[in-house]
Amino acid sequence: MTGYTMLRNGGVGNGGQTCMLRWSNRIRLTWLSFTLFIILVFFPLIAHYYLTTLDEADEAGKRIFGPRAGNELCEVKHVLDLCRIRESVSEELLQLEAKRQELNSEIAKLNLKIEACKKSIENAKQDLLQLKNVISQTEHSYKELMAQNQPKLSLPIRLLPEKDDAGLPPPKVIRGCRLHNCFDYSRCPLTSGFPVYVYDSDQFAFGSYMDPLVKQAFQATARANTYVTENADIACLYVILVGEMQEPVVLRPAELEKQLYSLPHWRTDGHNHVIINLSRKSDTQNLLYNVSTGRAMVAQSTFYAAQYRPGFDLVVSPLVHAMSEPNFMEIPPQVPVKRKYLFTFQGEKIESLRSSLQEARSFEEEMEGDPPADYDDRIIATLKAVQDSKLDQVLVEFTCKNQPKPSLPTEWALCGEREDRLELLKLSTFALIITPGDPHLVISSGCATRLFEALEVGAVPVVLGEQVQLPYHDMLQWNEAALVVPKPRVTEVHFLLRSLSDSDLLAMRRQGRFLWETYFSTADSIFNTVLAMIRTRIQIPAAPIREEAAAEIPHRSGKAAGTDPNMADNGDLDLGPVETEPPYASPKYLRNFTLTVTDFYRSWNSAPGPFHLFPHTPFDPVLPSEAKFLGSGTGFRPIGGGAGGSGKEFQAALGGNVPREQFTVVMLTYEREEVLMNSLERLNGLPYLNKVVVVWNSPKLPSEDLLWPDIGVPIMVVRTEKNSLNNRFLPWNEIETEAILSIDDDAHLRHDEIMFGFRVWREARDRIVGFPGRYHAWDIPHQSWLYNSNYSCELSMVLTGAAFFHKYYAYLYSYVMPQAIRDMVDEYINCEDIAMNFLVSHITRKPPIKVTSRWTFRCPGCPQALSHDDSHFHERHKCINFFVKVYGYMPLLYTQFRVDSVLFKTRLPHDKTKCFKFI
Repeated sequence: MTGYTMLRNGGVGNGGQTCMLRWSNRIRLTWLSFTLFIILVFFPLIAHYYLTTLDEADEAGKRIFGPRAGNELCEVKHVLDLCRIRESVSEELLQLEAKRQELNSEIAKLNLKIEACKKSIENAKQDLLQLKNVISQTEHSYKELMAQNQPKLSLPIRLLPEKDDAGLPPPKVIRGCRLHNCFDYSRCPLTSGFPVYVYDSDQFAFGSYMDPLVKQAFQATARANTYVTENADIACLYVILVGEMQEPVVLRPAELEKQLYSLPHWRTDGHNHVIINLSRKSDTQNLLYNVSTGRAMVAQSTFYAAQYRPGFDLVVSPLVHAMSEPNFMEIPPQVPVKRKYLFTFQGEKIESLRSSLQEARSFEEEMEGDPPADYDDRIIATLKAVQDSKLDQVLVEFTCKNQPKPSLPTEWALCGEREDRLELLKLSTFALIITPGDPHLVISSGCATRLFEALEVGAVPVVLGEQVQLPYHDMLQWNEAALVVPKPRVTEVHFLLRSLSDSDLLAMRRQGRFLWETYFSTADSIFNTVLAMIRTRIQIPAAPIREEAAAEIPHRSGKAAGTDPNMADNGDLDLGPVETEPPYASPKYLRNFTLTVTDFYRSWNSAPGPFHLFPHTPFDPVLPSEAKFLGSGTGFRPIGGGAGGSGKEFQAALGGNVPREQFTVVMLTYEREEVLMNSLERLNGLPYLNKVVVVWNSPKLPSEDLLWPDIGVPIMVVRTEKNSLNNRFLPWNEIETEAILSIDDDAHLRHDEIMFGFRVWREARDRIVGFPGRYHAWDIPHQSWLYNSNYSCELSMVLTGAAFFHKYYAYLYSYVMPQAIRDMVDEYINCEDIAMNFLVSHITRKPPIKVTSRWTFRCPGCPQALSHDDSHFHERHKCINFFVKVYGYMPLLYTQFRVDSVLFKTRLPHDKTKCFKFI
């Protein structure tokens, strides 16, 4: 320590020793550095050289440190562990990759399950909503039924009269016969069906004297009548034909009375009998004038006041067309409204009563006292003055150019032949009918013949004389088709005729044509009218018109529908909740036995026609429109207090303000099986569908191996007797709903379109509601009607290839519409859709309703139909003009109205902006 201190302090004695130490330290560091350099540089080189030399000296294949091929390195002991580790890691990596792929696959499957569950949840929510709606409707219906507490009544037991009934007490005066004291209601229960027994006139002596044409026509229509029965023991009514007699046969009243009383079922007084005397000539003998008919009704065209019993006897029209049908081609059209002559009259009076003009009193003095017995002279003077005034072109002739027809005393005889009279009436706007001067003559065959001819050719009758009883006067509203003017107003007749507007005149002419076709034209119409009047008087409902029996073609079902994604075209328009219940038929109309004052009021103030006399459906025989089209039920009651606006309540009521119902699809097809199957598959799952009726219009039956699709509702395949497009509108008994969707086998409609069309139809049940619209146009150069299918701002027809209509029209089309129209449809194999539009417009005087904006509904790729033929449109032009001839006028009406959903939006092309769409 002391030495060290001394060095630091710079001692001189120790200076040499310190330098030596420093020099030795430096040498030691240099040597150490050199040694380390030699070791670090040269030793590895020497080792590398040595090892290389050693490796080359070894035998081939036993190198230790050189490069080796393959896995030879792993044979070395010190790297075997590393190899095992690498292999283990590789294997684990492979296992992890496999697990990763497996997990990804499971994740994808779970995602699909999640999506399926979401869809199932949505479907379950929709099903739950529908079930809630169904439950709500069921509860509402149950509450209504409980509130009404009116159980359904079964029909009463039918009462059959005794074979030898004692009869009713006779009335004090025979002319006092009325239904309450001269008709036996016990023989006519409400449920009897109104059986009528018709005597064979040939079995009695007077039958050999009758006109053969009258007898033959009467027998033919009696055999075809639905009410006629051969069992006289159960009959409600007994009918006997006694005339018209052949000339110059004169049957004495006592002899005729004796033969009537000898009828097998006369029962001493003839109650429930109808004696019919039909006339073909203007001077038909009044066979029953001095004959005691007891309690039997009398139906004839000539009555004196002494023999006519109001409300009991029947005034019928003459039988002009005994065995022939009307020729519609010879009947003039109803337009133009005004014709050459304002009015015409031709006649001659053979024997007249004392003329009022022979007296010294003036017309005013006559009116102050008793009315004169005969105004005919004053009528002649007035009409001649109108003719001479030249104010209007009229034609009056009071003397026949040839020998006048025989007539009754005080009656104006007919002049000339029937063809000549019709030619004059075709030129007349009005036809004057001067009633007989004898006030005791209620009606005469001459007046009835004049009325018949005027209605036949469209001349509006003007009857001078209010005391006359026109045919069927207690059932028909003659003021809608004729003018009945008292004779004292003859000086005002010209003013009255000039005051009628063209629209009123056309309405009267149309109604007159309707009355003539329905009640006057044929023997069948006259006989049906007589029975209908009696049946209506005693309040027995009409028998339902017959339905077409469906002969089903056996077929196999089971093909799953909806497999083709193109078939499931349900549309994108949300129409709200729909029913999910199984098919059920429309409820039957149960008011046939209930006739109220309101019903009679509607019958007179609703659509004109014979519906209260000739019902053609199982509906109410009195109501001409309401009973036919409103169906049955109680009407709509809103759900909840003040709720609405969103459409939920409307949709909950199944789209209409009436109770629930379904529709039937009627599809006409002809040997296009593939197209038919595709169309049927599109109906799979369609709401409101009750049944599908396939009308197989080919004589060749479907293929035996054809598998029909299962669409969830019955498919009825109906065989037809012949290939006819009229088969589309036959009232098949398999159609159990009021609504019919007529659709072609190649029409392509979405479900939302069909549902909306059905809901629109339920709000307009008397109309044709459909999709393809067409219109008619007047061809000025050719003076004829044309059929047009171009897109336009208006329409007048909706084709029944895709349209809803009431089953009531199927009855009218098949059994009531003139046969000439159906014959033309069969001749051209065309125009049945036009004929249905004519019929409905003629009855309702309303145009059809088009829904949706589409105009083309043919399925893509379907084989061509008949409508692609060049002659198709030419035939439709001819059909329209022929139908106008049959109806006498153009019944089609134009409309610019189209119905769309309130949620529907469309863009109109620039060239259609002038068209208007009403929603």
